[in-house]
Amino acid sequence: MAQTENTEHGSAHNAKHRTKPGTTLRRTLRREAPSTVGLLVDEQDFAAMRRYRTFPFDDHTAYLHQVEGLLKALAAQGMHTTIALFDPEDYAEFCAESGLDADTGASRSRFTAEIAAAGATVAYTGQRLTDLIPLLVSRAVRQATWEYATLLLADLGACVDCGQDIGRAAFDRASHLLTRLLETAGPGTHHLVCSTPTESDQLLAVLHTHRDTTGPARLDTSEGAEFATVLAVAIALESPGGVVLRTSAPGSPDRVHGWRLAHGALAPLTAGEVFNAYCTDAETGEPVSPESGVEYSAGFDIGADPAEPHR
Repeated sequence: MAQTENTEHGSAHNAKHRTKPGTTLRRTLRREAPSTVGLLVDEQDFAAMRRYRTFPFDDHTAYLHQVEGLLKALAAQGMHTTIALFDPEDYAEFCAESGLDADTGASRSRFTAEIAAAGATVAYTGQRLTDLIPLLVSRAVRQATWEYATLLLADLGACVDCGQDIGRAAFDRASHLLTRLLETAGPGTHHLVCSTPTESDQLLAVLHTHRDTTGPARLDTSEGAEFATVLAVAIALESPGGVVLRTSAPGSPDRVHGWRLAHGALAPLTAGEVFNAYCTDAETGEPVSPESGVEYSAGFDIGADPAEPHR
């Protein structure tokens, strides 16, 4: 411990020099403490928050401008900032369940911290809000899809024949199919889409991977888990799921392959079926012009192990 002189001048001198290091350290800690901004991405959500007296904004465009200015200011201070999707309905439920007054900035701050810990976020790296918002919405949709699919699998219970957890078995099967598909797809940049209907929604998962001429495919772990979970729902519910693979490689046209899910296996589609699936609007059923420089090819055998049925 440092000694202090017992004189008025010495005490004042030491106090002065104790303040500066403390202030500097706090500023350093502030720069290293991450920040989170809860973002109202559309006019409807913004209008819902205007019912609160303490919400200070009355124009969504001006609000977005102020948020962008805040993000730039935080970045200029060297601070790491993430953006989370602020949902007014979830906020109202959160305040009611937590016994909080929803019409306070402190409650909004606490909710933002909660959703940042468990929800979808995007790191701010200087990108424009017009580029950031679609990415944030996409991640929120992905997470909601994964959570819903996970709950579906968890509610299926055990197989009446073997006692195995059906959801777990379906996920293991989906992981096996995905592994085999990536192994047999060969080198290139791969874009996979899995879709399957449920009673209340159409589940969709997207996966991007790249594989060199040597070595396994490189993929995002969370994307892989989401893709396998949606595929597992189709397997467990025996719903008419499908998988489409688009492969890009230098010096050659993109290739599109497709499979339908049947009895826990991926059955290859014909080239004509792939063309029809890829060139038809999913919502209207109207034909869509084929892309130039794209080959629509039949699915190939992925060499998966036989499926084990569960009831």
